[in-house]
Amino acid sequence: MHLPERVKIVEVGPRDGLQNEKQPISVATRIKLIDLLSDSGLQVIEAGSFVSPKWVPQMAASEEVLAGIQRKQGITYSALTPNMVGYQRAKEASADEVAVFGAASESFTRKNINCSIEESLERFRPLAEQARADGIPVRGYVSCVLGCPYEGEISAHKVAEVSLALLEMGCYEISLGDTIGVGTPEKARRMIETVAGKVPMDKLAVHFHDTYGQALANIYAALQTGVAVVDSAVAGLGGCPYARDASGNVASEDVLYMLDGLGIHTGVDLGKLAQAGNFISAELGRESNSRVARAISG
Repeated sequence: MHLPERVKIVEVGPRDGLQNEKQPISVATRIKLIDLLSDSGLQVIEAGSFVSPKWVPQMAASEEVLAGIQRKQGITYSALTPNMVGYQRAKEASADEVAVFGAASESFTRKNINCSIEESLERFRPLAEQARADGIPVRGYVSCVLGCPYEGEISAHKVAEVSLALLEMGCYEISLGDTIGVGTPEKARRMIETVAGKVPMDKLAVHFHDTYGQALANIYAALQTGVAVVDSAVAGLGGCPYARDASGNVASEDVLYMLDGLGIHTGVDLGKLAQAGNFISAELGRESNSRVARAISG
């Protein structure tokens, strides 16, 4: 069995994790969380989202967050940008990288951004062109790769089609998201292999939610296919505002513990990562969703 020697963890807690919280979260708290994560050795941290605060109030003031963090050399601080307005805001805030968000489900796309998949991709093309001209890398997300809250099962060929479209418009990496967490290892493996028929494996990342407790098993299956980039959220923060009952992302601490146990290099310190997770959990007034963090902090 061949596993990658190195894995890049993309920490999505400060954006994808916090965007679904019901309670307000201060700019100072968001800044401190990112600074603690920066100290852990992570290479990529999703720091904010330049969407309308009307739709995602927790991501308001992302400019202030990016201005306030202690940036460390070698770390990419990225931001979600759904359109050209968001892109310009992210650029002015000196985001190192921007991300666009597609889906493999027509129903989810319509509920989420009120247009078809094809229309959503058309909206991203001018953004990707401008980012290329500005020298800013663009990452692509594909939601609902293993199931949709409205349509049920999703064709892996549709996932591959959307992934290829994002690659062709200039996304350097495509993150495959199990938005509602219904995937199982064999389904995940087959989906990834189908997508890899269109998009090179070294351009793929995985983003699993843990709704049914399958996220770590799915990541292990993804590693066996050759995927070497994993999205996760410290303390298992998150969900999805447009997918009811979708629980949090897989916890970064749990992913790191598994990778460490497999002898896979990440450059991330588990103790410092757990410290960041414990900080934000305390700020939110609840226990960490990471089993590893609870075990080592117990």
